[in-house]
Amino acid sequence: MVNAERSERQSVLGTGAPIGRIAAASVALWLLAAVLGARQIAAVLRSPPGERLIELENWIGPLGVLQVRGSLYAGGEFSGTPFTGLVLRPLKQSAEHSLGVFWAFGTLLLVALIGVVAARALPAPVTRRAALLGAPVAIVLMMLSLPVRNTLHLGQTSIIPVLLVLLGCFTARGERTAGVLIGIGAALQPTVLLFAPLLWCTGRRRAAVSAAGTFAAATALAWAAMPHDSWTYWVHHLAGAGLGGAPAQVSNQSLHGALLRLGLHGPGETAVFAALGIVVASVGLRRAVHYARDGQLLLAVALTGCVAVAVSPTAWQHQLLWLLLAVVGRVGTKAASRLVWPAAVVVVMTLPAKVILLDRAVLFPLRDNLLLLTALAAACAVPFLSRTSPYFRDPIRTDYAIPVDARWKRIPLLPLWRRALTRPNLLLELLLIRVFYWAYSQVRLAATAGREQAEAHGTQIFELEKALFLDIELWLNHVVARTPWLEAAMNSYYTSFHFVVPLVILAVLYRRRPADYRWARSALGLATLLGLAGFWLYPLAPPRLMPDLGFVDTIHGVQDFTRPGYGAMTALTNQYAAMPSLHFGWALWCGLVLAVLASRWWLKALGLLHPTLTLVVIVGTANHWILDAVGGALVVGAGFFLVHVLSGPRRTKEPAPGAAAEPLSSAREAAIRTPS
Repeated sequence: MVNAERSERQSVLGTGAPIGRIAAASVALWLLAAVLGARQIAAVLRSPPGERLIELENWIGPLGVLQVRGSLYAGGEFSGTPFTGLVLRPLKQSAEHSLGVFWAFGTLLLVALIGVVAARALPAPVTRRAALLGAPVAIVLMMLSLPVRNTLHLGQTSIIPVLLVLLGCFTARGERTAGVLIGIGAALQPTVLLFAPLLWCTGRRRAAVSAAGTFAAATALAWAAMPHDSWTYWVHHLAGAGLGGAPAQVSNQSLHGALLRLGLHGPGETAVFAALGIVVASVGLRRAVHYARDGQLLLAVALTGCVAVAVSPTAWQHQLLWLLLAVVGRVGTKAASRLVWPAAVVVVMTLPAKVILLDRAVLFPLRDNLLLLTALAAACAVPFLSRTSPYFRDPIRTDYAIPVDARWKRIPLLPLWRRALTRPNLLLELLLIRVFYWAYSQVRLAATAGREQAEAHGTQIFELEKALFLDIELWLNHVVARTPWLEAAMNSYYTSFHFVVPLVILAVLYRRRPADYRWARSALGLATLLGLAGFWLYPLAPPRLMPDLGFVDTIHGVQDFTRPGYGAMTALTNQYAAMPSLHFGWALWCGLVLAVLASRWWLKALGLLHPTLTLVVIVGTANHWILDAVGGALVVGAGFFLVHVLSGPRRTKEPAPGAAAEPLSSAREAAIRTPS
């Protein structure tokens, strides 16, 4: 089976377009992988001795458990198998010298080796692009993933079993050698023994027997060398359950940990865990065997690893690298939906769960078990395509609008950024919006400045407005503060409509005008990025945070200017992110989109009324200067202009159904119909 895949892969690689651009992208990705690796090494070396390679120090450091006579598990810090302790003992003599440095470099080398092996194991047919970019993409993703970052920080050994399994399945010559490698991995991490049934059911029975025999021999060797520790691990702690920290911690992403967090304890929890484990193992291994027979052995390995994560008593964050391998599975019949599954896995594996899900109590069960739920979905539920499916290689292509001639020949600047007519995938859009807004909030919060600088810029703006006869903020603010009903109305408008109106417009466009949704969404995103640049370059104190000018903060109340961190929201957001005003900018975006796309005159009027009211509100509540709104208008205009430059003019009217399209050259038509 493996030889057939290799021959098919070679036949596909022999054809294709020139690879100049792909080779350049490959070089860039390898450089990015090197930069990320250097950054990880620097982060480890710059950390104080007590804060780097914590687990490694606890195991083989000067005072580690392997340096002290007695039980490995007496202090509760060592969580590996007795065989792991037996293997690590020879390293303890060099622990006081440079072992930590070599361990960090060695870990990165192993990560790179995993990426290369995984790329070579991609299911055939493999395109030129996948062949050249597979390894660097895999390494970059692993460098960014939580398991690898956690492994480097703690000094763990959890990526070694992953590498041993991949070597046994894809590079070892002979079934016995493959079984030995997988058996050693199981001796280091017992649930890896689940790969023996996968080998047996896919016809590699010698490898399965060899894996089980190697595991038994290594475990017996550890029993002979450390009988008391082996009894403690295998019998007293039931294969390590409860070692290395409380199993109810959020970092334990196994079924056992999830049940404990849900409030189950005692024999009842054990029975439920055993029943669920049997179901997950049977369903997951059956699916893994199916995909292995289908020629997708790497996907089968990933699914088996996800099963191992779920049924293990403890599956810590650094042991979840199996899930990242599941990105090789292809899901969906449409080209536009093909990125949903890999994007979801990458986001889950690289960002904390609190970033992906909102901080709401009702979502805590999902947030606390997000990695486990993703692993369960991969193992038991996600409908990966079979290689026999007609959509495996040729998904349903995305329809693109016919390009519109532009006045300047360099528009569109990026022809690949074309205007798709089909509706984008909803899950992918929601994921994109959530991650983008989190990144926006983090950058906005990080773009801090000193109070003195922000107030100096506030004085500059105030003086400039006086010179331009625009300084109406103080008068309008006092009018609002003296009129209770007006103050209440403006406070409500300020806090309510900023997010609601853009989200409603995006939702309606997504449902009814998908092509215009992409155009409007891209303009809003680019405008927001430009706004973040303004926050960094020109921190500005809004009127309400300018002492001695007499402004009244109608929303947050009176500020205590004698305190360094004054301001009711100082601890939550950057109070000096005022120029440009994205509060006005987003409102202006809403007005322009409605003015351009709405079919009824009263909707256009409401759209233009919204930014007008927003301007009055942000000035009347003392949250922005007039010139902040001017800055917001500039970044919104720049956002629409950039979309125009990058993708070309927006077609104002789509061709009528059945109408004859303008004649296209074969090359142009091929470019338009290329899958997204």
